[in-house]
Amino acid sequence: MDTFRKYLKSEHENQLTQPDWGVNVLNVGHYIHPIGKDYPDPSHPSDYYFEWSKGRVLSEYQLVYIAAGTGIFEAEHIGAVAVQPGTLFFLYPDVWHRFKPHNKTGWTEYWVGFNGSYANHLMQQDCFNPARPLIHMGFNAEFINIFIQLIDTIKFSGLGSNQLGACLTIQLLGLVYASALLKAQSNSRKMQVINNIKYSIHENLNSDISPELLAAKHNVSYAWFRKAFKEVVGQSPGQYQLNLKVQKACRMLTETDLSIAEVAYQNGFESEYYFSRLFKSKMQLSPSKYRNEFYQTVNHDETQL
Repeated sequence: MDTFRKYLKSEHENQLTQPDWGVNVLNVGHYIHPIGKDYPDPSHPSDYYFEWSKGRVLSEYQLVYIAAGTGIFEAEHIGAVAVQPGTLFFLYPDVWHRFKPHNKTGWTEYWVGFNGSYANHLMQQDCFNPARPLIHMGFNAEFINIFIQLIDTIKFSGLGSNQLGACLTIQLLGLVYASALLKAQSNSRKMQVINNIKYSIHENLNSDISPELLAAKHNVSYAWFRKAFKEVVGQSPGQYQLNLKVQKACRMLTETDLSIAEVAYQNGFESEYYFSRLFKSKMQLSPSKYRNEFYQTVNHDETQL
C-alpha cells in the first residue's frame, strides 16, 4: 500500500456542506517512517508538527496504530512507554504528548484525527482513558482493512465521503472497544481462576498438593497457571504455598506445645530436618530458637507490667 496523508482541516476543506453524523474526520494517513530519519518529518503541517523537546498539544482526538517497528510514547498522564508492533495509542484534546520511532527500526503508522459530538460520547467510554492511552491490538486484519477503506474514502473524496469516513472511524473505535472488553474479560477470568486456586492452597496447607495437580483440578495448563499466578500474586505458586506453610508453622510454634516434628508433620513437610532447614532459610532462625525467642520476649514483657 502506498503511503498517504491528508489534512482536511489544514486545507480548509468545507465539511459542513454535508450532514453532520457526529464524527468529523480531520486527517488520515498511512506512513512508513524510514530508519535513521528525524521524526516527525518536515512535511507535517505547522498545526501538527512538533519538536521532541517540546512535545505537542492537539485540539482533536487521534487514533494512531503502529503496524511495524518500535518506538516510545509519552503523555501528560503517563511516563515514557515502549511502543511495540501492534500497539495503538489515543491522543486526546488538550493533553500534552510526544512519540517517535527508534532510529534503528523506524515504524509504519496509520492514523486518523477526528472530533464531533458523537466522537465525544464514544471517547467517554470506560476503555478510552487519557491515563491509559495505549492498547495492544496485535495484528488484526479487519482493523487494517477498515483503515485502508478509510484512507481510500478520504483520498478520492467522492460524494458522501464525510459520512462514509465517519462510519469507518466509528467501526475502528468499535473494534478497539471490543478488543479492550475482551482483554478485561480475560483478566477477570484470570483473577477468578487464580483466586480459586489460592483458596485451594489455603485449604490444603497440611498436605503436599503439587502446583501441577492444582492446575489440573481447575482445568488449566500448568504453564498458564504458573505464569498467571506470578502475574497476579507476584510470586510462584510453590513459593506462595511454602510461605503460607511457614506462617502457619510460626503460629503453631508460638500458640501450641506441639513438638517441632509434629509442627512439621501437620504442615505437610516430609521430615523434621527438611522443615527446619526451610524454616531457617525463611525466618533466619531455627524453629526451636524462634519459639524460645518468642517466649523470652513474652516473659520479658510480663515482668515489665
